[in-house]
Amino acid sequence: MENPLLSFYFICLLVLVSDYTNAQITANIDTVFITSNRIPQQAKQTGRNITILGQKAIAQSYATSLVDLLQYIPGIEVQSRNAFGVQGDITMRGSTFTQVLMLIDGMALNDPLTAHFNSNIPVAISEIDHIEILRGAAAAIYGIDAVGGVINIVTKGTRPNGHNQNDIEGEVTIGQNNQIQSNLGWHQSNDHSFFGGGISINQSDGETHNPKLLDGSDLESYNSDFDIKTIGLSAGYSWNNGWQIKGRSAYDYRDFSARYFYTTSIYDKSRETTTNWWNQIQLSKTGAKSSTNISSVYKYNTDRFVFSPDFSSTNNHVSQRLDLNISHLIAPSQTLSLRLGGQFNRRTITSNDRGDHSDNHTGLYIMTMLQPLEPLFITTSLRWDYDQNYGHQVSPQLNASILLKQLTLRGSIGRSLRAADYTERYVSYNIENLTPGRSLGNPNLEAEDSWSTEIGLDWQVLSNWKLKSTLFSRQSSRLIDYVPAPANQIPNNQNLQSDATYFYATNIADVSIQGIEVESWYAQPLSQNISLQWVLGYTHINSSNALNTISVYLSSHAKHLLTSQLIVSNPRWEISINSLLKVRSPRIANSIIAQVSDQYQLWNMRMRWHITDRISTHLQLHNLGNIQYQDILGAPMPGRWVGIGFKFKA
Repeated sequence: MENPLLSFYFICLLVLVSDYTNAQITANIDTVFITSNRIPQQAKQTGRNITILGQKAIAQSYATSLVDLLQYIPGIEVQSRNAFGVQGDITMRGSTFTQVLMLIDGMALNDPLTAHFNSNIPVAISEIDHIEILRGAAAAIYGIDAVGGVINIVTKGTRPNGHNQNDIEGEVTIGQNNQIQSNLGWHQSNDHSFFGGGISINQSDGETHNPKLLDGSDLESYNSDFDIKTIGLSAGYSWNNGWQIKGRSAYDYRDFSARYFYTTSIYDKSRETTTNWWNQIQLSKTGAKSSTNISSVYKYNTDRFVFSPDFSSTNNHVSQRLDLNISHLIAPSQTLSLRLGGQFNRRTITSNDRGDHSDNHTGLYIMTMLQPLEPLFITTSLRWDYDQNYGHQVSPQLNASILLKQLTLRGSIGRSLRAADYTERYVSYNIENLTPGRSLGNPNLEAEDSWSTEIGLDWQVLSNWKLKSTLFSRQSSRLIDYVPAPANQIPNNQNLQSDATYFYATNIADVSIQGIEVESWYAQPLSQNISLQWVLGYTHINSSNALNTISVYLSSHAKHLLTSQLIVSNPRWEISINSLLKVRSPRIANSIIAQVSDQYQLWNMRMRWHITDRISTHLQLHNLGNIQYQDILGAPMPGRWVGIGFKFKA
């Protein structure tokens, strides 16, 4: 590694690293059951690289939003268009942002209009019980989109606590550029019922940016303002005979400057307003050796996108998603579990830009967990899918883990699929005289097909120190991305300017990805009252395609990604320092003098003082080094940003 910072971090990773999981998430991570795995298993039994973040870990980390929280988890890369959770593309193991499946309480969130909205998560931080991150393919369990990994956000109230409890907590932060950021959450439960909810508000005037043309002349300045509001309510009831019903409804509103979020066109003055209404209900019956679960989700999303107020360019979209799921778990013995399930999904869109379309999807799966020998656990999955986009497909998955005293050996192989979303198929399809440099959909796109393999080792070096390493590979065909193409080479060119170039959605030739993940989770008391937790993660990814095609997203992932979370605390104060280092391929857009540099390093810090057991105050510093950087070409990220606030519990 030629980069000195990269070498320094890697040495730290191998020498002074450890098990933050054990200290922050639970007393013993191996006792946590992975609910998103369909068959409840301890993490070490799954054969997969899984991370679980509990409430304490979330509260102590520097996190101004869910997206900010995820980008410091080892193995996750977030390519943001603005900070504070405005919009971010989540990738794992070199995947595109469309290839990561987002779940809420085990139910799919991914948006049928565009995966850019997958990070529009209608959950306030105060509502989260824990987060499960599964790296690698899982399509044999969940179906489409689970290519690079799965992130399951488990909300509070997923089950009654079995005792009376009434909690209220809130946090308010006031920052630069007239930022107001607040979270309020409440949860009440007794032996049989629970009720809870959360509200979050995050708004700011944003920074002022002054883009320039290649000749040095100024374009119109603009502010990167944003206004985000989320509210959610949940309730449930449990009977003594094992029946339980629970439901959740949430609404997410976002209005923000989207200039250069999706293009580097000199005409781009974009503004976007989205809403997301999420409704879920689950009915379950749990017995001694079996359980049945029936769940349904309805998602209603609106998007108003104005490319420029200088000419007619307003696009209005309404997308809907309905998911129905039923499954039955049988556990005849301690060494054998079997789950059978079926899913139905309907996706629709109404759009003046993309047209009116609908698609249906059906899937059936069987999953088994077997322990043939004392240290060996084997999990198999087989799934059949029928989708109007790609017809009948079968996806197998095999996971295995061998549990030794301090070591866990694990491996996995599986197939995954992803079909094009409505934006990839139809974006700009109905816009007359489309301006150059815009994206154009392709209704003839084929589904992506990938095979993923991995092998890993987890070493519990000490009770407070765990090292994890994973080698992974993915071979993909027909991957979808936007490539530059002249109008005369695009089949559906009826609305294009004849001498212009556009970014056309295309099935690219076979793509190969190999990489390694190394993680360290550590917790150590420094004195009688002071403790330290430190998480370090390093990911290296190498990708190539047979034709060396230049595209927008496939090669945008970091080649080297280093993340660090350091927390030092005592009963009266705590300091949280997060950092990340990205090394990636540089990109330049001469049209607006924009640049994605070959690397950048970002530092954030939060200091909290506990005034009482229930009241604390804090100072947070975003982008300590005040660096100028971009994750997405054309979209500048904020410089140093200071905020102060307080938190309370009742």
